[in-house]
Amino acid sequence: MGQTSELRRDSNLRSKAFEMSITTVPQIVIPGSDKKPIALEISHPEGDGRFPYVIFMHGFKGFKNWGPWYVAANRFAEAGIGFLRFNFSHNGTTPKSPFDFADLEAFGQNNFSRELFDSKAVLDWLTEDEQAEKYKVDTTDISLIGHSRGGATGLIFAKEDIRISRVICWAGVSDLSRYLRSDRAEQWKKDGVYHIPNARTGQEMPLYFQLHEDLAKNQERFDVQSAVKRLNRPLMIVQGTDDSAVKYDEAQALKSWAPDAPLLTIKGGNHVFGGRHPWEDGDILPRDFSKVVRESIRFIEQS
Repeated sequence: MGQTSELRRDSNLRSKAFEMSITTVPQIVIPGSDKKPIALEISHPEGDGRFPYVIFMHGFKGFKNWGPWYVAANRFAEAGIGFLRFNFSHNGTTPKSPFDFADLEAFGQNNFSRELFDSKAVLDWLTEDEQAEKYKVDTTDISLIGHSRGGATGLIFAKEDIRISRVICWAGVSDLSRYLRSDRAEQWKKDGVYHIPNARTGQEMPLYFQLHEDLAKNQERFDVQSAVKRLNRPLMIVQGTDDSAVKYDEAQALKSWAPDAPLLTIKGGNHVFGGRHPWEDGDILPRDFSKVVRESIRFIEQS
């Protein structure tokens, strides 16, 4: 069914691409790490032929249905780019509770090896002949967009999988070894778990020491700097200057490792570019996020 959007109404964004009708495919479930479910959703253009695609990776304490992510997905589809967003199998949500952290045990058992396993499972599924035909996927033109910690996961995964054509980091983390340097590490090891508060939900979110162990065992594989330098594909970096979760220095570090990568600076932008959860403004995106989406689409079209 065709859908309208603030993007289409923005006079600076009008083009025939934004007149495309789109289809949104509700939650699909595939197996992920340790046979935990991965829930995913797709927005894709209608029309003949195949279309480029984006796979979107959420960040820490994130999920595919957070805030205005679905609005962004529709923007890409209206511009002729399919958009798949998914939940990592151990992100704490469940297919029956996609808006809530209903499985804190899974959240506590998440790690980067599991996220990379899930990333491959999603890409494998999307590029299978049956899915590619059904959802009009150009399997030679698939981008990754990672938000926050998902940016780091996306860079590492793209380094390992040549099927990824380009990567866009939205407020992307540049160094995962922060977990190894934690001043809580000794107590964390002794207790086996520590808890972090979720200000939005009031929950105490467990992190089991296995996360530290997974990082320690795979430091070379999980080195974001090495991943960026070895990527050899187009990279775009997007960062707000008022991001309290991922500092602007991290975007500058990514840029220093990939000098040819464009860095889109959102002056005054926060970690989610003006988004919030729940999102109550329908198909209207915040000004900052609208710019991020517009420039990300342009990067995909031109790289």
